[in-house]
Amino acid sequence: MHDEGVIKFSTEHRSCPAARDRTGGLACALSAWREILAQTGLVGQDPSRYDGLGFGNVSGRLGPFPGDRGRRRFLITGTQTGGRCRLSVEDFCIVEAYDELRNWVRSAGPVLPSSESLTHGAIYDLSPAIRFVLHGHCPVIWRQAAALRLPTTAQDVAYGTPEMAREVRRLYRSSSLPDTRILAMGGHEDGVITFGSSVDDAGKTLVAALARAYQRICLVC
Repeated sequence: MHDEGVIKFSTEHRSCPAARDRTGGLACALSAWREILAQTGLVGQDPSRYDGLGFGNVSGRLGPFPGDRGRRRFLITGTQTGGRCRLSVEDFCIVEAYDELRNWVRSAGPVLPSSESLTHGAIYDLSPAIRFVLHGHCPVIWRQAAALRLPTTAQDVAYGTPEMAREVRRLYRSSSLPDTRILAMGGHEDGVITFGSSVDDAGKTLVAALARAYQRICLVC
């Protein structure tokens, strides 16, 4: 059994309507790239994959900038929204604070935050220049991570955990991750994450990796 989409951290969530005036523009920018990821199968819900549970999520920073570590607010897709054809601002929530030592996330909005919220927070804490994070599931990239020379988290580290947050930080400090801006999640089947200063930067990095992976398949055919 897969545990895709299961929230593994403790949540302090305040249920409230979406703050359209503050988050509507960011939600639209994220939704546009999320649509592209859905069309390429990197985000979605498929009865034949991961026990039929939704997969993939996207997020973007909210001010003030740069923000203290652990309190770099961001807008993120809600848990189990992968199967939605299109998202609205009501499918996002705000992560206000997070703490990997406590395995804790505080959020507000109409939906609970994605199960990967702790990992997104850890990535935003790496640098104030990181403003967007995209997480997709791509077997083509994931299976060729070594050949593509992608920084990869340890196979015994599960998604959505404090260990994953620490593993991402280790890669950022000890590998090419600051330059590649994409990593494979060794212990999270098919999982890949990209980040950037803009949503276009993050999205293009992911699509470029997908193209490189298909090129390698072509070369060995």
